[in-house]
Amino acid sequence: MKSKFIVALIAIVALIGVETKAQQAPKIGWTNVDYILSVLPESKKIENELQIQQQQIQKAMQDKQKEFEDKYKAYEQNATKWSEIIRADKEKELSRLQTDFQDFQRTSQESLQKKQQQLIQPVLIKINTAIEAVGKENSYTYILNMDGGAQTTPIILFAGSDELNVSNLVLKKLGVDPAEIEKQQKAAAEAAVQQLKPATTPQQPAANKPATPAPVKKN
Repeated sequence: MKSKFIVALIAIVALIGVETKAQQAPKIGWTNVDYILSVLPESKKIENELQIQQQQIQKAMQDKQKEFEDKYKAYEQNATKWSEIIRADKEKELSRLQTDFQDFQRTSQESLQKKQQQLIQPVLIKINTAIEAVGKENSYTYILNMDGGAQTTPIILFAGSDELNVSNLVLKKLGVDPAEIEKQQKAAAEAAVQQLKPATTPQQPAANKPATPAPVKKN
């Protein structure tokens, strides 16, 4: 009888524990992955690499455009002098150059986007690993992303308190000092304000003086 009572008591305590755990509110935090990505040192390296590739693409496009314009100008100047077969060949060449330019423009942009994804993907994996670590270490049930990505609706539409923002914890986990980031952002904002100010103090308008009459010419 006593053993049955103990078993029943253990079952009741276990059930209470389960109900208590179920009643506990989940611990939820939020962050902004785009912000974290933008302040990481890797972000600047990615930006520089993409900028170099973009400049190379622009140079190639300018060369192709100049080639088309030069040959089109020659066509306009000489079309009436050329025989029909030469004129048709030149028109075919111009059409080919135009199609080639359009194809290059399309494929180069696709290549640039693919390169961007290749560079960013390892960094996003690194950020996600840091977020998981912060969540486990601080017993978060969920950590949500404030920004849903480009041209998408944010996952969090309202955050009533910044205390739930775990971005600084994630940055620290990634080896970045949030205080230093804040200092740099403040300095950049102050520099931007200084650039908006006029370089020199405007001159005060001179007092109005009577105009000096022009000398009268003697006959």
